[in-house]
This record gives sequence, structure tokens and C-alpha cells, in this order.
Amino acid sequence: MKGMTFIEKKLCNSIVIPIAKLHPFEGHPYKVLDNEEMEALTESIHTEGVLSPLIVRPLEGTDGYEVISGHRRLHAAQKAGLSEVPALVCEISREEAAIMLVDSNLHREHILPSEKAFAYKLKMEAMKHQGRTSPQVGEKLVTAEKVGADGGDSKNQVLRYVRLTHLIPELLQLVDDGRIALTPAVELSYLSEKAQTYLLEEMRRNDCTPSLSQAIRMKKLYQAGSLSPEDISTIIQEEKANQQEKVSFKTGDLRKFFPKSYSAAQMQETILKMLTEYQRKRQRSRDAR
Repeated sequence: MKGMTFIEKKLCNSIVIPIAKLHPFEGHPYKVLDNEEMEALTESIHTEGVLSPLIVRPLEGTDGYEVISGHRRLHAAQKAGLSEVPALVCEISREEAAIMLVDSNLHREHILPSEKAFAYKLKMEAMKHQGRTSPQVGEKLVTAEKVGADGGDSKNQVLRYVRLTHLIPELLQLVDDGRIALTPAVELSYLSEKAQTYLLEEMRRNDCTPSLSQAIRMKKLYQAGSLSPEDISTIIQEEKANQQEKVSFKTGDLRKFFPKSYSAAQMQETILKMLTEYQRKRQRSRDAR
């Protein structure tokens, strides 16, 4: 809604643009994945076309356009075989476009920690370049508070997310996968790239992830200039509650698949029986090859 108000103020023009002239927003933080949602969107666009116009801006020095909102729709349109799509062309600066891009996606139902991290960083940098803030610490906190107000997070939470952008890609992916929680990930972000890489190797070797207390200890040792590979290895191998990964489900998410009379124990027993039967079928299938 905020994006539309902004568009109305800028008097954007509605046109149809050849896909060949559209370019992704450079450094945009949101992932475009070929998953089930993308397949559904592609099928919808193949059947009905692009119902919601993309939002774009003229790309300086070219006859092309930079996509502000609609990267997923653009990708789906390409997969569906379309050659052109409807779009709203807005004459706005890159900083204004960056803010619009972030705001138009922050309230999606599914947004990854890495997406939110780079989105908040992009918006804070855009606001700074607009002259609305300066790099000073006090102004940075004010900016984080403004960004958080739009995204539904506190200024401290915004700064935590931005810290995630200092993680190496492999560790950040583990955050997206839910294997490393946000708080310990923030602590790990203070380690050097070399230390993070060694930590990743130890995590893979020992099939575990660091707890918050372990992450804090590694951060303190690193900041004191005394974190060695041996320290990382020793800390990560300590026994802890999350040494073994656990898969858990909310009872409410499972309840719809079972009779109302089933207890949690009965649901668990049924699930295990079904998995056992599934494993047997897979084994029989392998043996038949």
C-alpha cells in the first residue's frame, strides 16, 4: 500500500515492455527460486497473463528498464514464454527505487533471514545516500528505527539482521535453512571470514551447530585476538543440547491429518509406522532394479 501511494505521487506511466529490455535491480536482496510457488505462478501467468504490472524505472544511459517490483513475475513470465509484460514506469532515483523495492517485499508471507538482512542494509544505505542520515552512530540508530518501523522490527532487531550480511554465504544459508538461529548467527558474524570458514569445516566434520553460548565465547576470543583453530575445534565439539538435530512439528499442523480422537502419542506412532512402510517400499524398489 505504501508503494502504491508513492507511485501515485510520482505519476508513473502504464505501458507494455518487451522482456528483453527489463533488467533485475542491481543488488536486490530477494531470491527468485524455481520452487513449487514459482511453478504455480508460471502456470497462472501462462493461463491468464501478468495481472499485476511490474514496477520499473528507466535505466540510465540505455533504452532499458530496471525492475523495482516484480522480479518473480518477470521470471515466471519468461518461463511461460511471454515476450512482453505490463509495467508501470516511474521516473525516480535509484535511492527511491531501492526503498520502494524493500518496502514492497518486506511483508511477504515467506521471507528468508538473508533476504531481510540485505533488504534492511539496502534501505539504510539508500536513506543515507538521500541525505536523510549521516554515517554517525547516533544517526545510524535513528535510521534503523525508521527502517524497523516499516518492517515491523525494533531498531536493535534491524541491526541484528544487518549483521548477518557479514556471514560467509555457507553460514548464511544455514541460517535460512533454520539450522543456525538468528542470535548465535549474529555473534558469529563478528568472526573473520577465515575463522568462519574454519568453523564451517568443523561443523560439517562434527555434524553440529554452535549454541549461543559457544558463539559468544568464540566472538570474545576473536575480539581479544586469541581465537585459534584449536579453540574453534574444542568449543564446537563440546556436548550440548543441540548436538543432534531434531525435527519437530506443531501439534496443530499435524492435527488436520488425523481423527480428532487421536492423542499426540497416537499421531507419533502412526507417523513412525508410515515412515517405516515408506522405507520398506524404497528398499524393495532398489532391490528390484
